[in-house]
Amino acid sequence: MTWNLVESTVDLHGYLNFVPDIQYWLNANNTYRVVFIQSQASWFVVTGRSFVIDAHNTGGIMGNGQAWWSYYSANNITREDGDGRPIAFTLYQVTDGAVKNFRIEQQPFWCNTVAESRGVLYDGMLCNATNEDPRFAGQNIVPNTDGIDTFRSDDVTMINWDITCGDDCLAIKGNSTNVVARDIICRGGNGIAVGSLGQYVDLPDIVDHLTIENVQAVRLDPEVQPNMGTGIYLKTWTDTVNGVPPTGGGGGGGRVSNVIAKNFSLDRVSTPIHLYQTNGGHSGDAPSTLQFSNLTFEDFSGTSLSDEIVDIECSAAVPCPNISFKNINVSPPSGGSVEYVFKNVVNETGLPT
Repeated sequence: MTWNLVESTVDLHGYLNFVPDIQYWLNANNTYRVVFIQSQASWFVVTGRSFVIDAHNTGGIMGNGQAWWSYYSANNITREDGDGRPIAFTLYQVTDGAVKNFRIEQQPFWCNTVAESRGVLYDGMLCNATNEDPRFAGQNIVPNTDGIDTFRSDDVTMINWDITCGDDCLAIKGNSTNVVARDIICRGGNGIAVGSLGQYVDLPDIVDHLTIENVQAVRLDPEVQPNMGTGIYLKTWTDTVNGVPPTGGGGGGGRVSNVIAKNFSLDRVSTPIHLYQTNGGHSGDAPSTLQFSNLTFEDFSGTSLSDEIVDIECSAAVPCPNISFKNINVSPPSGGSVEYVFKNVVNETGLPT
């Protein structure tokens, strides 16, 4: 389904229910391929300008994801980027659009994406990917159920989000600028992601002016969801091309700058603050040429399952300047001593190196 909304208001009081006919949706002719990154498919695409979609906390999308998760897991089918699992809700080439009080239950893949858009507000978004198949209790059978992936978009605001997933709570991907995320609850999964970046050799990725604040990372009952990866992590591919996108990639440049991550409350995350530039790579790969700079991490509290509270490992080809920390008060496991790891960092303030 596609809606092209121009100077419109939509009041949605019920759920759009996508029938879990898996083989139908996996046929590329039955989905939209408007999101270039990783050749992803979309179910429901909204385009246009100057619109509001308000679901009043009583409506949204029923994704019937359990059928998908159990299908892949029971049949040992490898999940790969671009394999056709559709994004539940896509904003594409939108200008001045708002989505309010929207609920997405059982997204089989990404819950949301915003692509090639400008001036987008999400105020009130619930995404809930919770496995209820007892055969897979204690396993993460809901990978790739990201709350949102942003791509080639400017001036995007996300406030009042509640995300239960098995992957990235929010994923800020290439050419996302002037992005604000505030008052976010991440229940399980990998936490807030910046990246991955540098996947396409001829397409530089830029992330600039990103503010993320007031985030709760909540570890769930491990029988429901065993993962609670990070508070925030930032990642790139190496500069060596390994395979062909969307499953492989690397070799892309660009930069990430002016990032503020502030007021994070962490519940037994695996690694609170992490940056690495070796996604999808191998030992001996050329180091990434995508540079991180001007990163600020402030007011982090809570608990970690690792002694390494901060692990910043930048590329040897483009070491990271201006990494600052303030009020990092995350406790390691009982009996552990706090560790901070810095590699290829030009200058850091606020923590011992």
